[in-house]
Amino acid sequence: MSNAIDYVREELRLLRAHLRSSQDDFGRVIGYSGSHVSSVETGGRPPTKDYMLAVDRAHDPAFDPEAAEGRFTRMLRELSKLEQTPSWLREWIELERDAVLLRWYEPAFVPGVFQTEAYARGMMDNGLLLPAQIDQRVASRLDRQAILTRDVPVPVVAVLDAMVLRRGINGHPDIVREQLEHLVKISELPHVQILVVPEETGIYPGLQGGFILATLSDGSVVAHLDHQVRAQIVNHTDDLATLQRTWEAVRGEALPRRQSLELIKEAAQRWT
Repeated sequence: MSNAIDYVREELRLLRAHLRSSQDDFGRVIGYSGSHVSSVETGGRPPTKDYMLAVDRAHDPAFDPEAAEGRFTRMLRELSKLEQTPSWLREWIELERDAVLLRWYEPAFVPGVFQTEAYARGMMDNGLLLPAQIDQRVASRLDRQAILTRDVPVPVVAVLDAMVLRRGINGHPDIVREQLEHLVKISELPHVQILVVPEETGIYPGLQGGFILATLSDGSVVAHLDHQVRAQIVNHTDDLATLQRTWEAVRGEALPRRQSLELIKEAAQRWT
């Protein structure tokens, strides 16, 4: 997929060169800053649907306003078919891959980037998805984990609520034990921190739902909220400020790294 995205970036650069437009001028016409245009062209940011739509509206003579589709939006749509992930999640995954830091809070289950195949499959085997859909989503989830093991991995700091360590998977304690043992192994990586908020903490900020904060190469931050039917990317300044305050609050409640690791090990033993 990365080669396909690189192709899109090159097409965007060629369009701008054909127009003999600077990045600042190109951005001004489509409603983005010159630095944003530069970041898209050099790989700092993914070419999102909104960005492609703005390019098409400004520069595609055949743009169809009713369908809200033009050359670049069609290109992005066709590329999304190549992904194993649901189309509504693809934009976030590009951001996740390009991040220089991920801060992940989960009060309910193990973060997807740390899940074993059995745990991921058990989570999805709930009667709401067809077997083919489960296979597709499990494959996508496992593919996302490449960010942890590639040559330049993405640093991840994750805070889990202690209930995550106690929640079973369809009556299969062996799946949970394997998952927690995998967490122990992953936490030994130098670029991964897994912290746990202990049970005795009680009510604290963040229990309303999990979220991810991704810091991008240009220093900007975007967030991901996972709802029942689709994901939401948050980039509004006030909302990001709220989520970052919440992150500081939940991290402040979490045990230090070593104590968190011991808690995970103890929980794994209870699932034997």
